[in-house]
Amino acid sequence: MSKIEKTQLLISSDFYSVQGEGFSTGVPSYFVRLGNCNLTCGMSRLFANKLMKEKTLENGELFEGDLHAEGKATWTCDSTSQWLWRGENKPFQHLIDRWKEEGIYEDIKSGLIHIIWTGGEPTIKGHQEAITSFTNYWNQYDFKNEHTGVQAYYEIETNGTIYIGDELFNDLDQINCSPKLSNSGMTEKQRIVPEVIKRIMKHSNYQFKFVVSNEEDIQEMFRDFIKPLNIPLQRVCCMPGMDSQDQFHERTQWVLEMAKKYRFIGLTRLHISAWDKTLDV
Repeated sequence: MSKIEKTQLLISSDFYSVQGEGFSTGVPSYFVRLGNCNLTCGMSRLFANKLMKEKTLENGELFEGDLHAEGKATWTCDSTSQWLWRGENKPFQHLIDRWKEEGIYEDIKSGLIHIIWTGGEPTIKGHQEAITSFTNYWNQYDFKNEHTGVQAYYEIETNGTIYIGDELFNDLDQINCSPKLSNSGMTEKQRIVPEVIKRIMKHSNYQFKFVVSNEEDIQEMFRDFIKPLNIPLQRVCCMPGMDSQDQFHERTQWVLEMAKKYRFIGLTRLHISAWDKTLDV
Protein backbone atom coordinates (compact mmCIF):
# COMPACT_ATOMS: atom_id res chain seq x y z
CA MET A 1 0.00 0.00 0.00
CA SER A 2 1.32 3.39 -0.96
CA LYS A 3 1.66 6.15 1.59
CA ILE A 4 -1.20 8.66 1.79
CA GLU A 5 -0.11 11.99 0.30
CA LYS A 6 -2.13 15.18 0.65
CA THR A 7 -1.08 16.26 -2.86
CA GLN A 8 -2.56 13.11 -4.46
CA LEU A 9 -5.47 10.73 -3.97
CA LEU A 10 -4.70 7.18 -2.83
CA ILE A 11 -7.34 5.49 -5.00
CA SER A 12 -8.12 1.78 -4.88
CA SER A 13 -10.87 2.10 -7.50
CA ASP A 14 -13.13 4.73 -9.01
CA PHE A 15 -16.22 4.07 -11.08
CA TYR A 16 -19.63 5.37 -12.18
CA SER A 17 -22.61 3.50 -10.78
CA VAL A 18 -25.72 4.06 -8.63
CA GLN A 19 -25.80 4.62 -4.89
CA GLY A 20 -27.07 1.38 -3.36
CA GLU A 21 -27.34 2.31 0.31
CA GLY A 22 -28.99 4.83 2.60
CA PHE A 23 -31.11 7.89 1.83
CA SER A 24 -29.50 8.40 -1.61
CA THR A 25 -30.30 4.90 -2.86
CA GLY A 26 -30.83 5.00 -6.61
CA VAL A 27 -28.96 8.29 -7.24
CA PRO A 28 -26.40 8.12 -10.10
CA SER A 29 -23.03 8.47 -8.37
CA TYR A 30 -19.32 8.39 -9.00
CA PHE A 31 -17.53 6.36 -6.34
CA VAL A 32 -13.96 7.14 -5.32
CA ARG A 33 -12.73 4.32 -3.10
CA LEU A 34 -9.68 5.37 -1.09
CA GLY A 35 -7.16 2.92 0.36
CA ASN A 36 -6.57 2.00 4.02
CA CYS A 37 -8.97 1.63 6.95
CA ASN A 38 -8.60 2.02 10.71
CA LEU A 39 -10.94 -0.94 11.33
CA THR A 40 -10.67 -4.56 10.20
CA CYS A 41 -14.24 -5.81 10.54
CA GLY A 42 -14.41 -9.58 10.80
CA MET A 43 -10.63 -9.82 11.14
CA SER A 44 -7.93 -9.32 13.71
CA ARG A 45 -5.23 -6.82 12.81
CA LEU A 46 -2.73 -9.70 12.69
CA PHE A 47 -4.90 -11.51 10.14
CA ALA A 48 -5.28 -8.34 8.03
CA ASN A 49 -1.53 -7.70 8.13
CA LYS A 50 -0.95 -11.24 6.88
CA LEU A 51 -3.34 -10.66 3.97
CA MET A 52 -1.60 -7.40 3.13
CA LYS A 53 1.80 -9.08 3.14
CA GLU A 54 0.72 -12.08 1.05
CA LYS A 55 -1.46 -10.12 -1.43
CA THR A 56 -3.19 -13.31 -2.55
CA LEU A 57 -6.79 -12.05 -2.64
CA GLU A 58 -8.27 -11.58 -6.08
CA ASN A 59 -9.69 -8.15 -6.83
CA GLY A 60 -13.19 -8.20 -5.33
CA GLU A 61 -12.77 -11.60 -3.69
CA LEU A 62 -15.00 -12.27 -0.69
CA PHE A 63 -13.62 -14.34 2.19
CA GLU A 64 -14.12 -15.13 5.86
CA GLY A 65 -11.91 -13.34 8.38
CA ASP A 66 -10.52 -15.09 11.45
CA LEU A 67 -12.87 -13.35 13.90
CA HIS A 68 -15.78 -14.29 11.64
CA ALA A 69 -14.62 -17.91 11.48
CA GLU A 70 -14.24 -18.04 15.26
CA GLY A 71 -17.76 -16.71 15.86
CA LYS A 72 -16.47 -13.42 17.28
CA ALA A 73 -18.02 -11.57 14.32
CA THR A 74 -20.95 -12.40 12.05
CA TRP A 75 -19.53 -10.83 8.88
CA THR A 76 -16.28 -9.82 7.18
CA CYS A 77 -15.69 -6.51 5.39
CA ASP A 78 -16.58 -7.13 1.73
CA SER A 79 -14.27 -4.47 0.31
CA THR A 80 -11.06 -5.60 2.03
CA SER A 81 -9.46 -6.80 -1.19
CA GLN A 82 -9.88 -3.27 -2.56
CA TRP A 83 -8.61 -1.03 0.24
CA LEU A 84 -6.05 -3.21 2.00
CA TRP A 85 -3.20 -2.82 -0.48
CA ARG A 86 -4.51 -1.97 -3.95
CA GLY A 87 -4.45 1.80 -3.54
CA GLU A 88 -2.33 3.80 -5.97
CA ASN A 89 -1.54 7.50 -5.65
CA LYS A 90 -3.20 9.38 -8.49
CA PRO A 91 -2.82 13.05 -9.44
CA PHE A 92 -5.92 15.19 -8.94
CA GLN A 93 -6.30 15.54 -12.71
CA HIS A 94 -6.97 11.78 -12.91
CA LEU A 95 -10.60 12.13 -11.80
CA ILE A 96 -11.30 15.11 -14.01
CA ASP A 97 -9.91 13.27 -17.03
CA ARG A 98 -11.91 10.15 -16.17
CA TRP A 99 -15.15 12.13 -15.94
CA LYS A 100 -14.52 13.77 -19.29
CA GLU A 101 -13.65 10.45 -20.94
CA GLU A 102 -16.95 8.97 -19.73
CA GLY A 103 -18.94 12.02 -20.82
CA ILE A 104 -20.22 12.77 -17.33
CA TYR A 105 -18.08 15.78 -16.40
CA GLU A 106 -20.83 18.42 -16.65
CA ASP A 107 -23.34 16.32 -14.71
CA ILE A 108 -20.81 15.69 -11.93
CA LYS A 109 -19.83 19.34 -11.86
CA SER A 110 -23.47 20.41 -11.55
CA GLY A 111 -24.20 17.89 -8.77
CA LEU A 112 -26.64 15.83 -10.83
CA ILE A 113 -24.28 12.88 -10.36
CA HIS A 114 -23.05 12.67 -6.78
CA ILE A 115 -19.39 12.18 -5.87
CA ILE A 116 -19.05 9.59 -3.12
CA TRP A 117 -15.83 9.44 -1.10
CA THR A 118 -15.66 5.93 0.30
CA GLY A 119 -13.09 3.33 1.32
CA GLY A 120 -11.56 1.90 3.37
CA GLU A 121 -12.03 4.91 5.58
CA PRO A 122 -11.94 8.28 3.77
CA THR A 123 -11.76 10.33 6.99
CA ILE A 124 -8.22 9.16 7.81
CA LYS A 125 -6.30 12.40 8.33
CA GLY A 126 -4.22 12.14 5.16
CA HIS A 127 -7.31 11.44 3.09
CA GLN A 128 -9.12 14.44 4.57
CA GLU A 129 -6.23 16.67 3.51
CA ALA A 130 -6.08 15.11 0.04
CA ILE A 131 -9.84 15.45 -0.56
CA THR A 132 -9.88 19.14 0.38
CA SER A 133 -6.76 19.72 -1.74
CA PHE A 134 -8.53 18.05 -4.66
CA THR A 135 -11.64 20.24 -4.32
CA ASN A 136 -9.43 23.34 -4.25
CA TYR A 137 -7.54 22.09 -7.31
CA TRP A 138 -10.78 21.36 -9.19
CA ASN A 139 -12.23 24.79 -8.42
CA GLN A 140 -9.09 26.47 -9.74
CA TYR A 141 -8.98 24.18 -12.79
CA ASP A 142 -12.58 24.91 -13.68
CA PHE A 143 -12.13 28.66 -13.24
CA LYS A 144 -9.23 28.57 -15.69
CA ASN A 145 -10.75 26.19 -18.24
CA GLU A 146 -14.54 25.98 -17.97
CA HIS A 147 -15.56 29.26 -16.33
CA THR A 148 -18.96 27.99 -15.19
CA GLY A 149 -18.22 27.09 -11.56
CA VAL A 150 -18.19 23.78 -9.71
CA GLN A 151 -21.43 22.95 -7.88
CA ALA A 152 -20.60 19.32 -7.11
CA TYR A 153 -22.49 17.25 -4.56
CA TYR A 154 -20.13 15.46 -2.16
CA GLU A 155 -21.16 12.49 -0.05
CA ILE A 156 -18.76 10.74 2.29
CA GLU A 157 -19.12 7.24 3.72
CA THR A 158 -17.52 6.84 7.13
CA ASN A 159 -17.53 4.39 10.04
CA GLY A 160 -17.87 7.31 12.47
CA THR A 161 -14.65 6.80 14.43
CA ILE A 162 -12.43 9.62 13.10
CA TYR A 163 -13.14 13.32 13.68
CA ILE A 164 -13.83 15.28 10.48
CA GLY A 165 -11.90 18.55 10.41
CA ASP A 166 -13.53 21.87 9.54
CA GLU A 167 -12.20 22.18 5.99
CA LEU A 168 -13.62 18.86 4.80
CA PHE A 169 -16.71 19.09 7.04
CA ASN A 170 -17.72 22.37 5.40
CA ASP A 171 -17.17 20.97 1.88
CA LEU A 172 -19.49 18.01 2.38
CA ASP A 173 -23.11 18.01 1.25
CA GLN A 174 -23.95 14.72 2.96
CA ILE A 175 -22.39 12.48 5.61
CA ASN A 176 -23.31 8.80 5.50
CA CYS A 177 -22.16 7.26 8.76
CA SER A 178 -22.25 3.48 9.25
CA PRO A 179 -21.40 2.83 12.90
CA LYS A 180 -20.25 -0.71 13.63
CA LEU A 181 -22.02 -2.99 16.06
CA SER A 182 -20.43 -5.78 18.08
CA ASN A 183 -21.19 -8.17 15.20
CA SER A 184 -18.21 -6.57 13.41
CA GLY A 185 -15.79 -8.14 15.89
CA MET A 186 -14.34 -4.72 16.71
CA THR A 187 -14.00 -3.71 20.35
CA GLU A 188 -16.28 -1.09 21.90
CA LYS A 189 -13.37 1.34 22.16
CA GLN A 190 -12.52 0.87 18.48
CA ARG A 191 -16.03 1.34 17.11
CA ILE A 192 -17.79 3.79 19.46
CA VAL A 193 -16.32 7.31 19.56
CA PRO A 194 -19.03 9.64 20.95
CA GLU A 195 -17.30 12.91 20.07
CA VAL A 196 -17.13 11.87 16.41
CA ILE A 197 -20.83 10.93 16.32
CA LYS A 198 -21.75 14.25 17.94
CA ARG A 199 -19.60 16.09 15.39
CA ILE A 200 -21.44 14.41 12.51
CA MET A 201 -24.75 15.44 14.06
CA LYS A 202 -23.73 19.09 13.73
CA HIS A 203 -23.82 18.80 9.94
CA SER A 204 -26.98 19.95 8.17
CA ASN A 205 -27.37 16.69 6.24
CA TYR A 206 -26.37 13.40 7.85
CA GLN A 207 -27.63 9.88 8.29
CA PHE A 208 -26.70 6.90 10.42
CA LYS A 209 -27.02 3.64 8.58
CA PHE A 210 -26.94 0.35 10.44
CA VAL A 211 -26.85 -3.08 8.86
CA VAL A 212 -28.88 -5.39 11.06
CA SER A 213 -29.46 -9.13 10.91
CA ASN A 214 -31.65 -9.76 13.95
CA GLU A 215 -33.58 -7.96 16.65
CA GLU A 216 -30.62 -8.15 19.05
CA ASP A 217 -28.66 -5.96 16.59
CA ILE A 218 -31.46 -3.38 16.68
CA GLN A 219 -31.58 -3.38 20.47
CA GLU A 220 -27.79 -2.89 20.59
CA MET A 221 -28.11 0.00 18.12
CA PHE A 222 -30.53 1.75 20.50
CA ARG A 223 -28.52 0.91 23.63
CA ASP A 224 -25.06 1.97 22.38
CA PHE A 225 -25.81 4.75 19.90
CA ILE A 226 -29.32 6.14 19.59
CA LYS A 227 -30.28 6.60 23.23
CA PRO A 228 -26.95 7.70 24.81
CA LEU A 229 -26.10 10.02 21.92
CA ASN A 230 -29.65 11.31 21.32
CA ILE A 231 -29.66 10.45 17.62
CA PRO A 232 -33.01 11.43 16.04
CA LEU A 233 -34.80 8.42 14.58
CA GLN A 234 -35.55 10.49 11.47
CA ARG A 235 -31.80 10.29 10.79
CA VAL A 236 -31.51 6.52 11.30
CA CYS A 237 -31.95 3.99 8.55
CA CYS A 238 -31.47 0.25 8.76
CA MET A 239 -30.71 -2.17 6.00
CA PRO A 240 -30.87 -5.94 6.20
CA GLY A 241 -27.73 -8.01 6.44
CA MET A 242 -27.72 -10.76 3.83
CA ASP A 243 -25.25 -13.22 2.36
CA SER A 244 -26.88 -13.55 -1.07
CA GLN A 245 -29.53 -12.00 -3.30
CA ASP A 246 -31.64 -15.13 -2.70
CA GLN A 247 -32.45 -13.63 0.71
CA PHE A 248 -33.46 -10.26 -0.74
CA HIS A 249 -37.25 -10.44 -0.40
CA GLU A 250 -37.35 -12.17 3.00
CA ARG A 251 -34.72 -9.88 4.55
CA THR A 252 -36.31 -6.74 3.09
CA GLN A 253 -39.72 -7.69 4.48
CA TRP A 254 -38.16 -8.35 7.88
CA VAL A 255 -36.37 -5.00 8.11
CA LEU A 256 -39.53 -3.14 7.05
CA GLU A 257 -41.47 -4.89 9.81
CA MET A 258 -38.76 -3.86 12.27
CA ALA A 259 -39.02 -0.27 10.98
CA LYS A 260 -42.72 -0.27 11.87
CA LYS A 261 -41.96 -1.65 15.31
CA TYR A 262 -39.00 0.58 16.22
CA ARG A 263 -39.83 3.69 14.10
CA PHE A 264 -36.54 3.97 12.20
CA ILE A 265 -36.39 4.25 8.39
CA GLY A 266 -36.29 0.83 6.81
CA LEU A 267 -34.52 0.43 3.49
CA THR A 268 -33.97 -2.38 1.10
CA ARG A 269 -30.44 -3.29 0.09
CA LEU A 270 -29.18 -2.96 -3.46
CA HIS A 271 -25.90 -4.71 -4.13
CA ILE A 272 -23.40 -2.55 -5.97
CA SER A 273 -20.42 -4.40 -7.37
CA ALA A 274 -17.37 -2.18 -7.20
CA TRP A 275 -15.42 -4.60 -9.33
CA ASP A 276 -17.52 -5.23 -12.43
CA LYS A 277 -19.52 -2.00 -12.06
CA THR A 278 -22.88 -3.71 -12.39
CA LEU A 279 -25.99 -3.31 -10.29
CA ASP A 280 -27.73 -6.41 -8.97
CA VAL A 281 -31.18 -5.96 -7.48
